[in-house]
Amino acid sequence: MKVISTKKKLCLSCMEEHEVKRVEVQEENIFKGVRVKYPARYEYCDRTEEYLTYEDSIDTNDIAFKDAYRKEVGLLTSQEIIEIRNIYDVSQKDFSKILGWGSSTITRYENHQVQDGVHDDVLRKVASDPKWFMELLTRSKSELTEKAYYKYLNKAKEHYRRNRDKYLKESIEATYTKYEGKSHLTGNVDLDIDKTVEVINYLALNVPNLHKVKLMKMLWYSDNLHYKREGKAITGFVYNALPLGAVPEGYETLVLLEGVEYDVVQYDEYIGYKFKAPLDFKVEKLLDTEIQVIDEVIERFKNYTTTQIVNKMHEEEAYRNTPKYQPISYEYAKKLSI
Repeated sequence: MKVISTKKKLCLSCMEEHEVKRVEVQEENIFKGVRVKYPARYEYCDRTEEYLTYEDSIDTNDIAFKDAYRKEVGLLTSQEIIEIRNIYDVSQKDFSKILGWGSSTITRYENHQVQDGVHDDVLRKVASDPKWFMELLTRSKSELTEKAYYKYLNKAKEHYRRNRDKYLKESIEATYTKYEGKSHLTGNVDLDIDKTVEVINYLALNVPNLHKVKLMKMLWYSDNLHYKREGKAITGFVYNALPLGAVPEGYETLVLLEGVEYDVVQYDEYIGYKFKAPLDFKVEKLLDTEIQVIDEVIERFKNYTTTQIVNKMHEEEAYRNTPKYQPISYEYAKKLSI
């Protein structure tokens, strides 16, 4: 028994005025065939050694009981559902409307009613995918006030921006699931996005005027030279044979990751991206062998123009023997020209 508080009052057990304790005890009960333990709160009389319910303790204990069941079977607790709703600062009634559920459904789930597995999955997806929430919000726009709609929309956009890097990484990782077990395309290593960001910044720190096309080629040379010497790549990238040479799968998303910085430069007829290392950049994940290889690639290509490194790439046997737009095997690394 854990004492929460003590207060002098009329005790409804012995009907005398004295210090009455509010306590928490562990109870055990069965819900839907599952036996669970949960913390229950009561008032306790030392004189009669009796536990009494008080005010809202019946509701509090019932929710604790149901939450213990939820935890046991892997469902969201009532508090976790409240926290999901609070992400978007949406009312219980409006949240039910947005999800296409009955108007009181969320209110019940945040209290005594245990949600089913399907609704639980929907709530988890809403929490992790603000873009999907925005789709649901748009679908239910006619059922909401204009003020509420834009309030929830802005909250969803804020949530997306805060978690943008996580979503970008998940997007890249999802793209690479099709290459599982194809080590000749991944260079015998799993994709390491954080290390890739570090490689990009290391190159940007040491190569003047590093633009996107040149960056992609230097990544390919770094991965393949390391594979040639050590039997494994650095990043785990899969490179495709595009018209301007090797380009890593997911490169469009890669350059949007947190920690990758660049200036947008206006040239005569197009816009270019000039990469730069963050001011606080430091090497943390790269191994000595990887740094040595990248340094050699930098020394070899740092003064190359984009056209020169593209032409060099086109001469590589790996590129010449790979059909356009297809993945380039790391097995060609043994014939790398550097």
